This record gives sequence, C-alpha cells and structure tokens, in this order.
Amino acid sequence: MAQVAEEIRRRGGEAIVDGGSVTDAAAMEALVAHAVERWGRLDILVNNAGILRDRSFPKMTLDDFRAVFEVHVMGAVNCTKAAREPMRSQKHGRIVLTTSSSGLYGNFGRANYGAAKMALVGLMQTLALEGARHDIRVNCLAPSAATGMTAGVLPPEALAGLAPEKVSPGLLALVGDDAPTRMILLAGAGSFEAAHVTMTRGVFIEEGEDAALAVQRRLGEVAARKGEVVPGSGWEQYRLELSKAGLAGQSQSTTTETT
Repeated sequence: MAQVAEEIRRRGGEAIVDGGSVTDAAAMEALVAHAVERWGRLDILVNNAGILRDRSFPKMTLDDFRAVFEVHVMGAVNCTKAAREPMRSQKHGRIVLTTSSSGLYGNFGRANYGAAKMALVGLMQTLALEGARHDIRVNCLAPSAATGMTAGVLPPEALAGLAPEKVSPGLLALVGDDAPTRMILLAGAGSFEAAHVTMTRGVFIEEGEDAALAVQRRLGEVAARKGEVVPGSGWEQYRLELSKAGLAGQSQSTTTETT
C-alpha cells in the first residue's frame, strides 16, 4: 500500500495510507472520517480487499470459510456502510465491489471464495436500487489480473499478459460521472465482458398434473434461454409467476430483455 501511495504522489496526486483492517467496522468509520476531513468529500469507494484459503470443500475448515467471508463480504459491508452517509448527503457516490469468475461460474477448491464473491453480487443488486435516488451507483468488477493471489496459479507468460493496469480502464468506467449501475463487468488482459443474472420464461404447471414429474420432464423448457430477461428487481419473479398463473394482470416490467 505504501508503494501505491508513493506512486500516486510521484504522479502529482495525494494519498494517505491507513493500516486498519476492513474487518473492523470502527476502523473503517475512522478511515472514511479521515478522508472526508482531509479532502472534504468522498466520491469513490473500491472494495478490493481479499484473501484466499483454497482447499476442496470436504477438507476446508469452517474457520477458513468464515475468514474468507469476513474479509470479502463483511469487509465490503463495513467499508460501504461507512462511506454511504457522506455519499448520500452530497447526493453523489460510486461504489465498486470486486466479484470474481469463481463466484459467477465456480472454481474447484474455492467454495468459500466463490460463495463470498457471489454474495457481493447480491449486495450490489440491492445497494444499487437503494442508492439510485441519491445518485449512488454501485457496480461489480470481476478482474483477471496477476496479483499476489494469483502468483503460482498461472504460468509466467499468462501472468505477464494479466497486468493489473489492463483492468484499470474498466474500473474507471464504473466510477465516472456517467457510470452505469448494477453492472457486472469482467476485465482482464485488455478484454472486457459483462455478466448477467437472468430469468427464463419457464413453464406453468396446470393444477391436476403431477407437478414434480412435470417439472422434471420439462426442465429443458424451464432452462430455455429464448426470451430470458434481466430482472429489474427480485419482484420480477413474483410478477412473472403470478401472471403465468392468471392471478395478476401483466404488470409494467422493469426488466431488460436479452436476445
């Protein structure tokens, strides 16, 4: 961290280093207060703290599971909780939560890490909805980068192509004045992609059918992706299912339809 701060200063910026742990809520409150006192406001928060405790799930201790959650999830919660009030009062803020392909798609030996990283996607979804009226935009970044956490995992030539600075343009796109909100941006080696949590159209099982057997037989239809949507909120599931059951009229939807 000291090296990063020194590089910022070398380039004409200003930085402070704080040794507090993200797992300490009081320390994060103090850090935010220090930043606001120093610079007058807080506009951007990037939650990037992380640790690994890799092991296959049967061999993983509960302490290692909790430790990863405490840093990745509660660490992000502590920092975001501290930063939200100054952002709310100034009606402007940009928050980035660092997710991972291990959470979005799974990786062997990383049940703790993957679960924590997917939890951050759920946190992002709700924080973005709650922050909209205060122009607090919240996104997730899933980086592929050569860091201390990836050393020894990939061959040297691959790590050389995964320089962290190749992720930085994606991060900057998520924190600018015209930043999106509720986006899951993947970035690595100069490439950028987006991930979506979607909902298919599914099927409706008529009364009188053996529902369990019908679902089992029609799982292919349930999973069919034609007409799937990106829900605007969790209520979209309720609306869709009630509509298909004929228990509610077709409501105004805030979903984004995919191809």
